[in-house]
Amino acid sequence: MPLVSPTTLKDSYDVIVVGSGAGGGQAAYTLTLEGAKVLMLEAGVNYDPVTQTPMFQTPHQAPLRGSDTPEMQGGFFDATRGGGWKIKDEPYTTVSDKDGENFEWWRSRMLGGRTNHWGRYSFRNGPYDFKPYTRDGLGFDWPISYSDLAPYYDKVEMLIGVYGTNEGLENTPDSSPDCLLPPPKPRVSDLLIQKAAKAFGIPVVAGHRAVLTQRLDFANLPARLHPGNAFAQRIVREAMEARAACFWATDCGRGCSIKANYQSTTVHLPPALASGNLDILPNAMAREITLGRDGTANGVSFVDKTTGQDRQIKARVVVVAASAMESVRLLLNSRSGQFPQGLGNSSGLLGKYIMDTVGSGVRAQIPRLENVPPHNEDGASGGHMYAPWWLYKEQLAGKLGFARGYHIEFGGGRRMPELYSMAAKEWLTGGSYGKKFKEDARRYYGSFVGFNGRGEMIPNEGSYCELDPVVKDKWGIPALRFHWKFSEHETRQAAHMQKTFGEIVSAMGGRLRHPVKADGADAIQNGGSVIHEVGGAIMGADPAKSVTNKWSQTHDVKNVFLTDGAPFASNADKNPTLTIMALSWRAADRIASEMKKGNL
Repeated sequence: MPLVSPTTLKDSYDVIVVGSGAGGGQAAYTLTLEGAKVLMLEAGVNYDPVTQTPMFQTPHQAPLRGSDTPEMQGGFFDATRGGGWKIKDEPYTTVSDKDGENFEWWRSRMLGGRTNHWGRYSFRNGPYDFKPYTRDGLGFDWPISYSDLAPYYDKVEMLIGVYGTNEGLENTPDSSPDCLLPPPKPRVSDLLIQKAAKAFGIPVVAGHRAVLTQRLDFANLPARLHPGNAFAQRIVREAMEARAACFWATDCGRGCSIKANYQSTTVHLPPALASGNLDILPNAMAREITLGRDGTANGVSFVDKTTGQDRQIKARVVVVAASAMESVRLLLNSRSGQFPQGLGNSSGLLGKYIMDTVGSGVRAQIPRLENVPPHNEDGASGGHMYAPWWLYKEQLAGKLGFARGYHIEFGGGRRMPELYSMAAKEWLTGGSYGKKFKEDARRYYGSFVGFNGRGEMIPNEGSYCELDPVVKDKWGIPALRFHWKFSEHETRQAAHMQKTFGEIVSAMGGRLRHPVKADGADAIQNGGSVIHEVGGAIMGADPAKSVTNKWSQTHDVKNVFLTDGAPFASNADKNPTLTIMALSWRAADRIASEMKKGNL
């Protein structure tokens, strides 16, 4: 991709966007197509999935058969470059290492951020999810409703391409006509799970994922996305024409050189660059947002990681989308006489009420799937189907013992065998060798399924981040320190997940790899491990009780906006990425409008 260097930067821009993932990519896309001159600062390396994605390599062609290493923490074929749970020279700390109190922070240091390797589940938050406090008296209501965001959900789905179906289920919103692509066919294991789940009243329907099952309607969609903007329509049409439908060849987590799945690097950034209005600077670690004498932001100072030198660039507006916790860190480090506790922190809530998705899972083997004749199970490298939360009425009546729900992601089928796959089957075979090993491999291949619950966490005062008083990164920027706590609502939810999975596996006649965990505190994954962390700059109508307003704009500084997960006032059981993009598009529309009026 065309890039700039620190020596070729302009002196000033209309907008600086910090971060290049879902929120930053979407903001840059929207603003540049509206004519704004934008600089994007990315703390990681440049990355082009068109030329760097290993589309067809098998594990035996990779070092260590594709296993993970300290440098490639998602495995050799994972799209993540220069990121992971631990990053050299970029520490963070936690106040506790105990399970249930520990926070694990995944960072992606590359152009496009986590959009290059995410699961691509793309669910809309429902009406209940924007007003949870009104519904059950816990957590916070958002200052917006579903109706405010629904048009932007439509736009994002049409732009990135999402497969799925409309099912008319409670708090699981349908998309507008022609927004969704047809889903891939269910796998055999999907159909068995669907049949077993039905006995428990659990709906199993087509999943919503950002993968093209057919080419986008490039003749008509650009006009729906950008009515009255011929410039944007032409550019978006060309970008859509450059995307091919998936031909089921590669795990989406590797990236996609044919642009069949959504990545910021293949969907948002190409049209933004084609507009001629975007400059991208990689290896630029934002240090602080700088303020003018009038108390508004006038730019960003950053470290050129290749030289270690500090630079400062001016802008009319600053959009922060570095990922929720990294964005909070930047604001906490943007201290001044006016904001001694961090920019936008007059409420004292910056860094507070951080959340992650509640996670728990099981693995099982299904005898009915043994020795299945070879057949074609091509499809997207993720779930074709899923189970949305189904117990809203029982939950509202107080019958479950926990206040928020979860959806179920599951998978099976005849995927590429991995190095450890037969060793992991010794619990079934007792260990085998030679001819018996080959017989076992053929017998059990494709007979395994996995279930993962993805649930809502209610914000609490014990889950927050702050600047560590001692620890700094390589460039002298204070690191984050995390505090973490789950309530009984989350641990009971995790126990319910385990019980549900056990019942489904039993109904399928299957065998669990490990017994279900009755103790939810034992079953729940550590905070951060699902990589859905949001919050820390929550959105609200009252400046004394929130950091950002309904436009994702900081209450304290009118020209600073946060367009990643930081403004989330709650973290529904729906994966957050689609909502991040919808909020970002809405905020960028607001910025463009206010800039044209001279208000920003």
